[in-house]
Amino acid sequence: MNDRYDAGYGSDQYELVGYDEYGQPVYRQIPAQQQQQTYDPYAGQGQGQGQGQGQGYGYDPYAGGGGQQAAPSYDTGQQAPVHDTGRQPPTPAYDPYGTGGHAAYDPYGQAATSGRQPRVAEQTAHIPQQAGPADHAAGPRQDDGERDYHTGQFAFVEQPDGDSEDVIDWLNFTENRTERREEAKRRARSRMIALVVVLALVAVGGVGYLWYAGKIPGLSSTAAKTGTTTPAAAQKRDVVVVHLHNTGGGGTSTALLVDNTTTKQGSTVLLPNSLALTDDDGTTTTLAKSVDGDGSSGTRDQLDTVLGTSIEGTWRLDTPYLQNLVDLVGNIDIDTNADVPDPDAKKKGSEPLVNKGKDQTLGGKAAVAYATYRASGEAQNAQLERFGQVMQGVLRKLPSDASTATTTVQTLAQILDPSLTDKDLGTFLAKLADLAKDGDYKTALLPVQNDGTLSAETSSSVVKDILGGTAKSPSAGSAVRVSVQNATGVKDDTEKARVVLVNGGYTFLEGGTASGTRATSEVLYSDAADKENATEVAKTLGLGTGAVRKGTVGSGADVSVVLGQDYKPSSS
Repeated sequence: MNDRYDAGYGSDQYELVGYDEYGQPVYRQIPAQQQQQTYDPYAGQGQGQGQGQGQGYGYDPYAGGGGQQAAPSYDTGQQAPVHDTGRQPPTPAYDPYGTGGHAAYDPYGQAATSGRQPRVAEQTAHIPQQAGPADHAAGPRQDDGERDYHTGQFAFVEQPDGDSEDVIDWLNFTENRTERREEAKRRARSRMIALVVVLALVAVGGVGYLWYAGKIPGLSSTAAKTGTTTPAAAQKRDVVVVHLHNTGGGGTSTALLVDNTTTKQGSTVLLPNSLALTDDDGTTTTLAKSVDGDGSSGTRDQLDTVLGTSIEGTWRLDTPYLQNLVDLVGNIDIDTNADVPDPDAKKKGSEPLVNKGKDQTLGGKAAVAYATYRASGEAQNAQLERFGQVMQGVLRKLPSDASTATTTVQTLAQILDPSLTDKDLGTFLAKLADLAKDGDYKTALLPVQNDGTLSAETSSSVVKDILGGTAKSPSAGSAVRVSVQNATGVKDDTEKARVVLVNGGYTFLEGGTASGTRATSEVLYSDAADKENATEVAKTLGLGTGAVRKGTVGSGADVSVVLGQDYKPSSS
């Protein structure tokens, strides 16, 4: 730090008294009586090497004036002669205090003139301790034996408190960072809450949909399963009858595949071969005979008449095609209830083809053997139930996609009934396969009496709940269907009543034989529109009109007749 500034014209000199608010040095002019006592630390600098020893030009780094200026230098003895470079033009002076007419200030320490500089005797200057830059503040220092300096002689620049500003800046920084952290936490919490709400809504919606669709075990809507919201007769069903022909051992097995689109329930209804049907001419026959004699179309119509259904098509499935179907779907898994021997085994006592047990995996050949197996002394219903197990196992393995299921049906290369195309059958089976995989599928056996007839009590759970339960209304001009049950105790009375009714233009339906006898006969109708028909039936059978009354009518019939002991065939 320089305490004196030697510059200007003549003998005017300045000394450093402090720094202004911008960090620039501030000088003041030294009185004449003090100039001799001032020490110039920069004197003698810039001496070039001339001729002789250690002699050069005097250089004042703060000299800024024009013309020739004298710069004091140290006197080291013999000095080299000073070279005169000639007169130099004057340079305007810089006066920091605006007093004018004083020495110029060159902030870069360049000499204001290059002319001859007079020698100045060596001086001893006194440098008072002044306040330094902003980061170093120091009070004035007094040297012993020198003149005292007072604060009034200097102009001190007020120094800003940098430490306080740093503290404020740090507090602002930490406060802003804390606020940013808190804001980030709040945003994170908001996003987490929004995510939880969205997931909860999705979960509730999914559970609600599954409950509405009836696909939650134990929590499914009871109304959707039982169809209580829609009457059984008003529910929509798609029905296909399938006949399994055993090409190896003979015989047939029949079942109805039902898709209840209202309740989303699939079913297989097994029809015993002893089920009594009526031919077009009114002759009573059985289901087995009808399949062999009347073919698919005639049997389908007769089943519609007896069960009150609307069968859409017939699927004839021979045992070789069933074997191929099981192999195409990749085997089936069912619970077997009997050991089935290998039909191709040459020795008795050979290892059975199908073992009794749970979760038995059956290939095509084993599935056919199990579906057609009937042990010695077993009723036909036992074999029919095994056929139903195989059909449900096949449906569980069939594709649920309609196009894929159709491709599977086409791969069988079987000849279908004209009423059922490959695409129709594939689409129908795909829907049943979806229900079977979800557990919405069941197999039921249609209960028939020993004579093959249906009773209102035993068949209501199947005919009414699964198939609709009401007879199809006869078309205009069609014959009235009359169901006859014999309660006379005489077996031949049923045949006699059949002959009379057929001759009268009525369609005869076998109603079976009652467990006991009755004294009086009854002619029942359920629809008021059939009251007149019931009266005509009573007259045809020789019964009085007093026997006619409203009551329960057997499935598929318009009028039901219960023959009592008062029935006299001879009077018919």
